[in-house]
This record gives sequence, C-alpha cells and structure tokens, in this order.
Amino acid sequence: MVRIAFDPTPLHAYHELLEFPDITAELGYEYMQLTPHPDFGPFHRHPKADRNLVAALRKRLDSAGVAVPAVLPVQRISWPDEVQRVAAVRNMKRIIELAVELGVDTLNTEFSGRPERQEDSEDAFYRSMEELLPILEKEGVTMNFDPHPDDFVEDGLEAWRVIRGLNSDRIGFVYVAPHTFHLGDRAASLIPELGDRLRAVYVSDSFNHHKSHGLRYITNPPGSPARVHQHLKVGDGDVDWDELFGTLKTSGFLDREDALIVSNVFAEDERWEDVSRYQLSAIRKLIG
Repeated sequence: MVRIAFDPTPLHAYHELLEFPDITAELGYEYMQLTPHPDFGPFHRHPKADRNLVAALRKRLDSAGVAVPAVLPVQRISWPDEVQRVAAVRNMKRIIELAVELGVDTLNTEFSGRPERQEDSEDAFYRSMEELLPILEKEGVTMNFDPHPDDFVEDGLEAWRVIRGLNSDRIGFVYVAPHTFHLGDRAASLIPELGDRLRAVYVSDSFNHHKSHGLRYITNPPGSPARVHQHLKVGDGDVDWDELFGTLKTSGFLDREDALIVSNVFAEDERWEDVSRYQLSAIRKLIG
C-alpha cells in the first residue's frame, strides 16, 4: 500500500529539527520526508549534520514511531558554471552518506540547472551523474528527480527523456502535482509511461497559469521570465485530482509498497496544523 508522508517545511521557522518526529506523529502521519533544514542539509550548501545529530534524529524517529522514506536535498548538480557544479556534487556525496547513516535509501531531488542555458545545464547534469551514479549503486540508494519550474527541464515528458538517458533503475521521477501546469498538464499520458520509475507524488494544489488567456495571475513587467506556482491545500486550485489519482490507480502506483505520496503545502504556515491534518484526510479520500 502506498505510503503517505508529511513534508515538515512549515515547521522550519517554529520548531527544532529533533521536534519534527513527534509533531509528525501528532498530526497522524507515519512517515516524514526530510526536507532541506539548516541543521541537516541546507539548500545549495554543504550538509551540516554529523553522526551525533543523525543518531539523535534516529532515536527521536524511533520513539515517535515515524519513518523517513526519503531525504530531499537541493544541490546545483546541473549548474552550468563549474565551480557551483563541483561543490554541489561534493555536497550530494555527503548527503548520500547521511542518508545511509539515517537508514534511508531514497533521495528525492531537483535537477537544479538554468532554463536560459539548457544545453550547458543538461551537459552538467550528465557529468555530475557520472560521479554520483556509481556511489548510488554501491550504497543501494535511489535518486528521483522533480522537473521544477525554472529549471533547465520543466516539461514532464522531456524530463523523463533526460532521466531515461541515464539508463539506470537507480534513477526515477517525482511527479509534483502543484507543478502540473509547468509539466505540461499531461498526467494521464505521462504517468503510465513512467511505470515503476515513478517513485513519488507530491500533493498540493496550484492555479493553472494558462487559464484566462494567460492572465490567471499576472507578473510585472509583462514578459517576465519568472515562474509562478502555488502549494495550496487540495481543492484550492485547478489540479484535476480525479484525473491524477484515477491515473495513479489504473497505473498500479497506489498498490505499490515502495510508492510514496508527500503532502507539501507551503502557502498557509500560520495554519499548518489544521492544514496538515486536512491534507492527510484528503489524500486518504483520494486514494480510496
């Protein structure tokens, strides 16, 4: 049966890392995806955790009865400038070590390149993976990629082609529902093609920026290259949840024991407790 995990990002401003397991359990979740935290693995920088912190976190997880199915690092492994790329690979190697120490065999991450330098970023991605893949295979760790808005690959089908080009079952796909309208709004055709390489689905809602002739929401100045999306609670945006979960069901994703669904609402931190409980209930209904 598919696992449902809590994304504790809304807690970062209010609680210490070691408090996360107890809070996750109190909210009703059995799983927590570990997201970039200043004490563990901050965005784009070298991880700050040591063996003592990992041991303390494992102890708190065990005490709370909460498991970590995946660690989410964000490092510039596809950055077109070499200094940043090399640093990102070094940082990611350390994150793999930390995941293994924590007893986690999955990293869910982003490509982290630049859309205005697509070819350079894709080349950087493959060069980084030449270093990282042997380590992943040796350690038995899987790395799954989310084609994030404002990355060198944003379209879901093109991202699958990039992933497929690595020719490794250790590499998979993360389908992020609030990115649906940047992915190409193609869940019904993309998810079956991904097959068992779809490893995680993130659940929060977003507006379709293509609606109202591109004026659903507006950025200034006109023509700005900024990408805008939301991470709202289910039902507050335009994601077609019946289509998405219907496709996940018919594709067999919801029946897989290794499959992961992550609630990741970031838009209502002031109501994170109520929203997080609502999300768990909504996800269970969608699965049912």
